[in-house]
Amino acid sequence: MVVNGVRVYPMGDSAITLKFGDEISPEINGKVIAFAQFLAKYVVKGIIEWVPTYTDVTIYYNPVILSYEKIIRLIQEWLSQELTYHIKNYRLIYLPVLYGGKYGPDLDYVANYHGIDPEEVIRIHTSVDYRVYMLGFAPGFPYLGGLPEILHTPRLDKPRVQIPAGSVGIAGKQTGVYPLSTPGGWQIIGHTPVPLFDKNQEPNPILLRAGDFIRFVSIDLEQYEQIEKEIKNQTYQVKIEKIEG
Repeated sequence: MVVNGVRVYPMGDSAITLKFGDEISPEINGKVIAFAQFLAKYVVKGIIEWVPTYTDVTIYYNPVILSYEKIIRLIQEWLSQELTYHIKNYRLIYLPVLYGGKYGPDLDYVANYHGIDPEEVIRIHTSVDYRVYMLGFAPGFPYLGGLPEILHTPRLDKPRVQIPAGSVGIAGKQTGVYPLSTPGGWQIIGHTPVPLFDKNQEPNPILLRAGDFIRFVSIDLEQYEQIEKEIKNQTYQVKIEKIEG
């Protein structure tokens, strides 16, 4: 069914997906975020959680408590309201990154692949702000948009068994940061000492959220080690700037 231009369809017997569009764009993703923010303001008995993606929001519910017919009526009511998301209002998070060497073992490969110097890869990678479209794959893993085309690089032919948490990588048209140590096939060009996921940081163990922007900042080894010490001593403050357009 279609409600106010949004396609709504069941995902099994305990989830419903709302598709706001078919292409990855800030406008469509803004509608997704606006709806997710709207849901966060209400407590509906039977709704377990909702998961926003590039273009969709999937709502998971308990069918014993909340019937399919009831949640459809709720969705129709919700989508009849004017939901606004101001794409020019966002958080800009500064992430310090130590590029190359053992911290970025694939930096030279990325440079050679594109016929440029490693320093140019760093310059280009830090020259733009990246939109967090969604989180997935692992807790706090950001799917970022905005990687300059000159840095688009294929994944590794053979994925690594383990990639350290904090690794900054490139895969195809995307760049991202591993919040946890996991297997992966991204080209690793650097490492940030700033944790994207910390289970001890309640109530918000995940640093990023959909709609944020990330600005990577190149640092040297001395700065990296200093930040590590501050994080260990719980004195480090992530630089977060609130932008209002």
